Amino acid sequence: MNKTSQPEPIPYDGGAGRGRGSLVDAVKSPAVSKSRWVMLAFAFVATVINYLDRQTLSVLAPVLLERFKISATTYSHIIFAFMLAYTVMNGVSGPLLDRLGTKVGYALTIAWWSAAEILSAFSAGALSLGIFRFLLGVGEAGNYPAGVKVIGEWFPPQERSLASGIFNSGAAIGAMLAPPLLAWTVLEMGWQASFVVVGALGFVWLAAWMVFYRTPPSSPGEVESSPPAVWALAKTRFVWQFTLSKVFADPVWYFYTFWFPQYLKVAHGFTMKEIGETGWIPFFTAGIGNLAGGFLCSWLLRTGLSAQIARRVGVLVFSGMMVAAVPSAMVHSSALAIALISTATFGYTGALANVLAIPRDLFPKNAVASIWGLASMGSGFGGMFFSLITGWLVDHYSFKPAFVLFGLTPIIAACLIWWLPRTIAPTLRASAKGAM
Repeated sequence: MNKTSQPEPIPYDGGAGRGRGSLVDAVKSPAVSKSRWVMLAFAFVATVINYLDRQTLSVLAPVLLERFKISATTYSHIIFAFMLAYTVMNGVSGPLLDRLGTKVGYALTIAWWSAAEILSAFSAGALSLGIFRFLLGVGEAGNYPAGVKVIGEWFPPQERSLASGIFNSGAAIGAMLAPPLLAWTVLEMGWQASFVVVGALGFVWLAAWMVFYRTPPSSPGEVESSPPAVWALAKTRFVWQFTLSKVFADPVWYFYTFWFPQYLKVAHGFTMKEIGETGWIPFFTAGIGNLAGGFLCSWLLRTGLSAQIARRVGVLVFSGMMVAAVPSAMVHSSALAIALISTATFGYTGALANVLAIPRDLFPKNAVASIWGLASMGSGFGGMFFSLITGWLVDHYSFKPAFVLFGLTPIIAACLIWWLPRTIAPTLRASAKGAM
C-alpha cells in the first residue's frame, strides 16, 4: 500500500534533553543547579505567604461573622468579591508577567497583595471587608503565573512535576500554618493584628527577592522570540479545554480553604482553640500530596512513559482520591470526617502537581504565564460560581450537599485533562520553534 509522506506533529520539546543545547545541559553547571533551587524556594515561600494572606479571612470567619453579624450567604459574597478580582486579574497578570519579566512582575504582585492584606485590618463591616478582599484578589492573581514561569525557565521537563509539587506545596503549608498561627494571634493580639502580621511577611519576601533574584540561563542556541498573542493562545483547543478543567477542579480547593474552619464550628461545634488545634490537618496532607504527585510522575517516567502520559495518569489517580469528600458529609465522627477530607486534599494537590507542568510540555516558556493566566480565569469563574452555590446550600440545607458536590466535580476535571491535545497547535508551532 502506497503511503504519502506527511510531517508528523511533534510536541514542543522545551529543552527535554533529547537534543544538543537543551536546558538539561544548561543546568549541569553547579552554580546554575544551585540557583534554580534558590529560585524555586522563593516561589515556594511566596505561595506560603499567599495562602496565609488568603486564609486569614477563613480562619477568622467564626470571629468576624459573629462580630459583624454576617450570614453564610453574605460571607459567600465576600469570597465572590475576592474571586472576581482574582479571576479578572489572572487574564491580565499572566501576559503582564510575560512582558515585564519574572523579577519585576513577581515583585509588583506580592507588594500589592501584602498591602491589601494589611488594609483588611481596618475593616468595619461586610462591605469594607469585601472591598479589601477584592484588592487582595487583584494582587494574588499573579502568584501562580509567576511561580509556574519560574519553574518553566529554570527546570527541564523531567523535573517540572516535582518542582511544581514543591512550589504548590507552599499553598498547603500556608493553609496548614494559618489555623494555629492565626488562632494564636487573634486570641493574644486581636483580629486586626492577624492581618497586619501576615501582610508584613510579604514585604520581607520582597526585600529578599530584589536582592537575590537572578536571570535564568538560556539554553545554548536558544533564540528568544516575542510571546504568542494571548488571543491566539485562547483560541487553541488545548488552552480553552485546560481552562475548562480548572473551572471544575479548583473550586474544590477554594471550598476547603474558605469554608473548612466555619464547617468545623457549625457541623461539629469546634471553638476557635479547637479549630487552631485541628484545622491544619487537611492542609498537612495536601502538602504531602504535592510531593507524592511529583514522585509518582517521576516514577512513571522511569518506566518509559512519556511526560505527557505520565502526568495525565497522575491526574487520574489523585483525582479519584478526591471522591472521599462524599462520605465525609455522611459521618458523625469529627475525626473520621477530617480524615476523609484530608484524603481529598491529598488527592487535589497530587493531581495539581502534574497539571502545573503540562502546559510547558507543549508551549514555549514565554507563553506559560499567559496560559496560566487564562486557565486561572477559569479557576476564578468556577470559584465565584461555586462559592455562591456553597453559601446558598449552607444557609438553606447544610454542608452535606456541598461536600457531595465537591467530591464529584474533580472527576469531570480529570477527564478534561486526559483528553487534552498532545501536540502544539499548528498556528503556534512556528513561534515555538523560534523559542527552542
